[in-house]
Amino acid sequence: MSLFRKRDLLKIESVAIDWMKENGYFLLRVSLGIVFFWFGILKFFPGVSPAQELAIETIRMMTFGLVPDGLIINGLALWEVLIGIGLITGKFMRETLILLFLQMAGTFMPVFLFPDEIFVRFPYALSLEGQYIIKNIIIISAGIVLGGKLRKSETKTTSAGQ
Repeated sequence: MSLFRKRDLLKIESVAIDWMKENGYFLLRVSLGIVFFWFGILKFFPGVSPAQELAIETIRMMTFGLVPDGLIINGLALWEVLIGIGLITGKFMRETLILLFLQMAGTFMPVFLFPDEIFVRFPYALSLEGQYIIKNIIIISAGIVLGGKLRKSETKTTSAGQ
């Protein structure tokens, strides 16, 4: 006789699914916030962020060299920290997600501006920098999931106020 019967396994699965439904959104929002906050803080310390040089090169090219490197990296650091704080606290989620999606669009620019740094063998073998960029597809998807809940929470607030 097996240790667990099918009915017992289905009960455990049901409890796990209920827990995930109850906690998944919060955990996604906060964990994504921690990543943004952490990566942003690193950029305030020269040479600590592995993405620092590529970020500076990209933004320098996009701004035609008109913005000093210090302002570029500190501005990006602040931008990411603000996204992190917004996600962790759950405050100003619309604005936070706008910042997130704009930042994500910027992270893909090196693919077009510096393909030799992004690919070891075009178009399939990514460099470490390329892998760092491509993983942002997951962050974009997480942002979409978080954004999908905005209108629902707005409707609940509006309905409660009537």
